[in-house]
Amino acid sequence: MGVHEVVEATNGQQALEILRAQQESDEALGLILSDINMPGMDGLQFLEQRRAENLAPGVPIFMITTESSAPLVLRAIAAGARGYICKPFTPDQIRARIVPLLLQSLASA
Repeated sequence: MGVHEVVEATNGQQALEILRAQQESDEALGLILSDINMPGMDGLQFLEQRRAENLAPGVPIFMITTESSAPLVLRAIAAGARGYICKPFTPDQIRARIVPLLLQSLASA
């Protein structure tokens, strides 16, 4: 399981534009990593709008952020995030959280 391509967005609005464009292409995303704190449209608004538009419904979303308050975590999970980790973290910690999501996503594809 390797990374073939990384697509970046600077905020939630740009991420939505990327997901809308993905619907028109044969390329499929395998995982979405998002922060909560982004300029313009934040990560929670992105999650909620992605769900409202039914964009990339089978793609797991993992939140990487400094925000650790229970209400924010619960809001992210309710809006479709499948995982959450607070900064700081090590590469091994993030790998341990993301790999199971990817394997689960591949198994259900």
